Amino acid sequence: MTTLVSPADVRARAKKLFDRDARMWAAEQQADVMLDVPLHPPTERAALDDLGRVRAWVEAWREADDGSGFQLEWALRSWPRIGSQEVPVRAVLRGPDAIARAAGQTDAWRLVVTRLDELRQLTGADSGGVLRAHARAVADLEESDFERLVDVLTWLRANPASGRLVRELPIRGIHTKWIEARRGLVEGLHRAATGALSLGLREPSPLVRVRVLDAALSFGGLTDVTAPVDDLAVSRIRPDRVFVFENLSTVLAMPDVPGAVAVHGGGHRVDLIARLPWARTVTYWGDLDSHGFAILNQLRARGVNAVSVLMDMTTLFDHRDLWGVDPTPNVSVFDLLSPDERATLHSLSAEGNVRLEQERVGWDYALSKLEVR
Repeated sequence: MTTLVSPADVRARAKKLFDRDARMWAAEQQADVMLDVPLHPPTERAALDDLGRVRAWVEAWREADDGSGFQLEWALRSWPRIGSQEVPVRAVLRGPDAIARAAGQTDAWRLVVTRLDELRQLTGADSGGVLRAHARAVADLEESDFERLVDVLTWLRANPASGRLVRELPIRGIHTKWIEARRGLVEGLHRAATGALSLGLREPSPLVRVRVLDAALSFGGLTDVTAPVDDLAVSRIRPDRVFVFENLSTVLAMPDVPGAVAVHGGGHRVDLIARLPWARTVTYWGDLDSHGFAILNQLRARGVNAVSVLMDMTTLFDHRDLWGVDPTPNVSVFDLLSPDERATLHSLSAEGNVRLEQERVGWDYALSKLEVR
């Protein structure tokens, strides 16, 4: 017998559809959504194979037709051996309310609609796109956190250029970790409400670690300093040579070098290097892998004249026995690499997405390439 589509089957489909699209419906205020499911009733021959099962199936749909949100289409079948029988042939759920009810998600639907409606009133009628982008995050907030979100957005709208630190915001329950954990949500909704590209807050200056390799350049006698990037930017230090290393261990291992400093610049920290006026030309050494070249490209994209070392074909193949495998290579296009760097990057891929970590390169070998003795 053909598999009979039961009310439970349609409810399961409604649940799947709700989980996938309900937040979009609420964000875009869609009312014309529909779930239309053919029920594929049996033929007389199939019904005779298991008449009891077919009768139970018809009865289940009669019960489901009683205030459940289903709109059922019935058809009369005149069967020679069984007689005339009315069977359900189609179940339709019209509108998000009906789909949510069939899916057992009425409360969840009301919650997301109520919250997005409140945010729409707060941020403006043209905020459908940002509401759609953040609908899941909004729906998943605890009630207390949603109330805090509304309080934050209301305060920011009234104070678009406060210049305050997060810690200074006069909003109950708001602290730095709360804002940082929901920064994309807050910024997106605030931008929709005001058009502002920032929250108008005063941000703590990120910290940068610098090792002075020449005592004459020390910060009041300090040769290993972690300080706000804005403070370092206005310092009087004027090194002749700036090394930027991806890994902190390399920064710490550097020997004395006349007129030089070493800066820790791994990952997105290289963005901070561009804020140091005394670091416009640097010697950069990163891991010999796709991510190391991505950081190098990013550094140059920020306007820094970065000369790479130990990221070349010779270094790569001199250390073949120390290669590892990069499980998640960066496959972006790096437009600011030199032809030699691009060739080395290609070799990494051609050899099986290999990588040579900075720490694996022998220290004497590294110092000779850095022209440091």
